[in-house]
Amino acid sequence: MTAAVALAAADRYARRAQPLAGRRWATPGDLARAINPETVQTEALDVIDAETVRAWTTPDARLIISMPPQEGKSERVTKTSTLWALTDNPDRRIAIASYAMSLAEGFGGDIRNWITTHDGTDGTLDLGLRIARDNGAKRRWRIAGRKGGIISVGIGSGFTGRPADALVIDDPFSGPEQADVEWYREKVWEWWQAVSGPRLAPGAPVIVILTRWHEDDLAGRLIAKQAEDAKSGAEHYDRWRVVNIPALADHDPEKGQTDPLGRQPGVWLNSARKRTVAQWEAIRLARGSRVFNALYQGRPSPDSGNVWRRGWWARYETLPIKLDAADEVIQSWDMTFKDTKGSDFVVGQVWARKGAEVFLLDQVRRRMSFTETVAAVQAMTLKWPQAKAKLVEDKANGPAVLDSLRRKVPGLIAVTPTESKLARAYAVSPFVEARNVYLPDASVALFDVQGLIDEAAAFPNGTHDDQVDATSQALARLLLDGTGAAAWTEWLRKRAAQAAVAAASASVEPQPAAGAAEPATTATGPAQTSTHMDARAAARQAAFKAARGGGR
Repeated sequence: MTAAVALAAADRYARRAQPLAGRRWATPGDLARAINPETVQTEALDVIDAETVRAWTTPDARLIISMPPQEGKSERVTKTSTLWALTDNPDRRIAIASYAMSLAEGFGGDIRNWITTHDGTDGTLDLGLRIARDNGAKRRWRIAGRKGGIISVGIGSGFTGRPADALVIDDPFSGPEQADVEWYREKVWEWWQAVSGPRLAPGAPVIVILTRWHEDDLAGRLIAKQAEDAKSGAEHYDRWRVVNIPALADHDPEKGQTDPLGRQPGVWLNSARKRTVAQWEAIRLARGSRVFNALYQGRPSPDSGNVWRRGWWARYETLPIKLDAADEVIQSWDMTFKDTKGSDFVVGQVWARKGAEVFLLDQVRRRMSFTETVAAVQAMTLKWPQAKAKLVEDKANGPAVLDSLRRKVPGLIAVTPTESKLARAYAVSPFVEARNVYLPDASVALFDVQGLIDEAAAFPNGTHDDQVDATSQALARLLLDGTGAAAWTEWLRKRAAQAAVAAASASVEPQPAAGAAEPATTATGPAQTSTHMDARAAARQAAFKAARGGGR
């Protein structure tokens, strides 16, 4: 594109973006309060208001906003700021896209309903807009007498008609079940490259608002593409403004890092949902580092063997519970019995649970034939009669063993997995990270416990994953269901409360006694004393570590 063409495009956009009668509301937040005087306004929403105003009023703006879930981003960006843009200029043709057509239609329908409701009737707020009677469907509607309106589309579907003057993409992935799948991430990227991008009018801004799920999600791919284009020396490419608002300020000022809200390190987000420090701490504990860093901090990490880290496992030399006092004792089996050198192993485990803590008692792992597998289940049952429930994955060779043993071994339970191996491992990783999962010390173990730790550390990139599968199956049964889940929830509540108390006590700075000496100084400056915010951050980190590694 030549400079003259670019200037002409910008001029056309400026004419379309020019409000006809001045701007009634300075920001989307002002409009939100006009619609609902009880609207909550936080520092994060202040930043979002400023960034979206900039995007809506800047030709070819490219904006990515990521922040924790359920903190008002869709309400403020996709709905309110889009309505604000229409009140500013009713001739804007705006496309709203999301992972599901129904969600995109819901956003468009809510905006349409706001316009219909706030028409000045009975002295109420009048937005100054009306919906065209012949063009008011939820999926596509237009402002009466003007060119502008909304078209709602699902990611992967096309949108026809005239070019869009703006595009808002709200959560292109529904969750990890989509974001963790490579072909689906490619599908989203192809939709952006081949479908939505070409439908943009010259000068059209694009706003991507999302919760991060994967390092290669749409935001990650857009940021990476920008870096590649810049490195190649390309003259024209999308330049994205990235605004990430983490739940917990964890930047490093010494490295020149800053927080978008101006917080000091260790300070939690002032929540639009009024979350307390204890609730934030509970979220961090419950989600585990991988999910917390992605969803709440906006920094997803690659799947590179960090699902269950080596240092997360708690250990015991003497079993700290009596088996007859355990809440549950179970067996968990992962079966492949080709009995060949290259085949996977059959793994059988025995686990006990007391409250929110689980203990691996025994394990058998070797390549077995069908007959050997059946015998191994019977032997484990005789050795550990306390294990009433025997979980067997109802896939691969599990059904054959179940059919053979139902009349001989009581308590066999077929388990049908509904998610991938990786998803199942991530689901229970918070239990391991919080050090609620105990493995025997090598000096007392009845099996090769180091082999389990090594396999878990290498997953999902290791050669074998049979021990991981059996462990995931057991932990899901013991801590994701029934009384185990209730015990885990209560454990979380207590640990989060302890962390909140620690943070609160650290926030109260002790006053020096009368006549106390001033802090000593050296030739290089004042002594190393912690500031108020440093103390709070340190206390929270210490509380989190205590919650992960504290006593029972």
